[in-house]
Amino acid sequence: MTLKNILLFILLAAASAVRAADTSVHREWTVDGVTREALVYAPATAKTVAAPLVFVFHGHGGSMNNAARSFAMHTRWPEAIVVYPQGLKTPGRLTDPKGERSGWQHGPGAEGDRDLKFFDAILANLQQDYKVDDKRIYSTGHSNGGAFTYLLWAMRGEKFAAFGPSAASITPALLPKLKPKPMLHVAGENDPLVKFTWQKLTIDTILKLNQCGDGQPWGDVKFCTLYPSKLGAPVVAFIHPGTHTFHKDAPAAIVKFFKEHAKP
Repeated sequence: MTLKNILLFILLAAASAVRAADTSVHREWTVDGVTREALVYAPATAKTVAAPLVFVFHGHGGSMNNAARSFAMHTRWPEAIVVYPQGLKTPGRLTDPKGERSGWQHGPGAEGDRDLKFFDAILANLQQDYKVDDKRIYSTGHSNGGAFTYLLWAMRGEKFAAFGPSAASITPALLPKLKPKPMLHVAGENDPLVKFTWQKLTIDTILKLNQCGDGQPWGDVKFCTLYPSKLGAPVVAFIHPGTHTFHKDAPAAIVKFFKEHAKP
């Protein structure tokens, strides 16, 4: 094979990988008689080669489509299976008290545990359809999706290798249910909705749970402080000067963190 042909082959392979990463499959599940849906991105090799699995949960009033655009985890980690679930109409704790917009249950037992059951259904189905690496399953989400990530940690924590919540805080009732896990938390210092003081209290609580030491730079990643853990469950605090908007640099940091952490 000539050098020209080799280069052409490499370019075609790279283009195929990009097309695969940008191609989603709309999937549906029936959970307690209700049709639930999600966008699923999976590499072509996922049926034969063990692949990481990332769940990405949109914020209150969001959608699976805008989560796929804002997180774009499938383009940043094309070797992973990435799932963007769609929430149902849910009363918000801070906004939307009538529940006119989509979101996720706020605690154990809320909304009949519909979203925990939805997660269970997705995971079981994907484990049947693909070769999921059970040591590399992750959850991230923004705002209400970040709070649901904390709920998954409390109620399904044994399934996960690490978590990446953004603009969220954890309710005190969940704290006794948490077991140490690696975490990257994204927080805006001027968040007018989920107050920074609430988020800092959450981060401090996880630092204590994970028996973390003093903070240090996390390589050259902007806004990030790494807190090593005696338990092998480090915490990265991604503290930016913004508001409640999902920070544009957060997805790359979350992918980097997830790649660094697998279950023993």
